[in-house]
Amino acid sequence: MSDSSVDDAGTTRALPERIEPEDAALLPVLAPPTPKVVVKADLLPAVSAVSLIALLGLPVGWLWSRLAPPQESVLRPGGSVTPLLVESYHEFDGIAIFALLAFAAGVLTAAVLWRMRGRRGPVLLLGGVLGSAVASWLGVQVGGSLAAGLYPMPPNPQVGDLVTIAPEITTNWVLVAMPLALSLGYGIATSWNGFDDLGRRLQ
Repeated sequence: MSDSSVDDAGTTRALPERIEPEDAALLPVLAPPTPKVVVKADLLPAVSAVSLIALLGLPVGWLWSRLAPPQESVLRPGGSVTPLLVESYHEFDGIAIFALLAFAAGVLTAAVLWRMRGRRGPVLLLGGVLGSAVASWLGVQVGGSLAAGLYPMPPNPQVGDLVTIAPEITTNWVLVAMPLALSLGYGIATSWNGFDDLGRRLQ
């Protein structure tokens, strides 16, 4: 109870009193630690991701060899060929089909990597990008070899004969489709995530 004094009018007036805080009642407020990039623990999963994702180039190349259209061409002197009419557009068709297949594979791979909650972070992302680049290169090589087997040249072609030319990819720009799609998908998932550690601690 606080002390009181009597003023000249005879009324009682309370005096201010300093109340010391009880140390036992106060709990220190601890700020959560700032999450840091985990490298050592994520290195082995990232290496595993590189090897596993690279294998996706095999089904992508096989599927492309079945979907890409060949070119109907006329055999010219010297072994060169000339595509018939609009058959030359099939060169673009083959590139577009491979780019779409690789992009779809990249988005699906990003979704699978994001499901690895305990390993989310830049290390796994870099592993995924590297693996997808290898997968794209492998897909181009495998797809070209399989397509060449599906559309072989006739045994004894003559000048002026109509031959079917296997589809092929004539640009290396298609190699960026899958890594780009994987980075885009993983980046969108990261931007929607509300945790500083991307939810790793909630695994």
